[in-house]
Amino acid sequence: MKVILLQDVKTLGKKGDTVEISDGYARNYVLPKKLGLEATNKNINDLKLQKASEARKAQDLLDKAKALAAELESKQVMVNMKAGEGGKTFGSISSKEIAQSFHEQCGVEIDKKKIQLPEPIKGFGDYEVTIKLHPQVSGKLKVKVQEA
Repeated sequence: MKVILLQDVKTLGKKGDTVEISDGYARNYVLPKKLGLEATNKNINDLKLQKASEARKAQDLLDKAKALAAELESKQVMVNMKAGEGGKTFGSISSKEIAQSFHEQCGVEIDKKKIQLPEPIKGFGDYEVTIKLHPQVSGKLKVKVQEA
């Protein structure tokens, strides 16, 4: 019997695969546990439509990430940092402050977890920060740290 898998099954395959299994295994295990559907013409067409829809959504997300990455290249974020005597800084700038400043200055919200800092910024000056927007897309943001 041909079955379309609705979930990953360790011994059979991944979600969305069409596999040939014995009738007893299908009737007694796979179908009752809702791990798969019988591969009728209707179910196969539904699967194709679902895969096409998922591909379109993934492409939309990729296009939005590329557009945001292009927008990031042209932006610069100003972050203020307190300083003591002799130009020594108090504390450091983390990804949270960068995300918050970017949201305040540009009106676009970026998740702080997507900002990749090798280590927190502890001095004044210009820095370039990498932001991972999508598994295939990352953008560079210019951060200018100045004295408050």
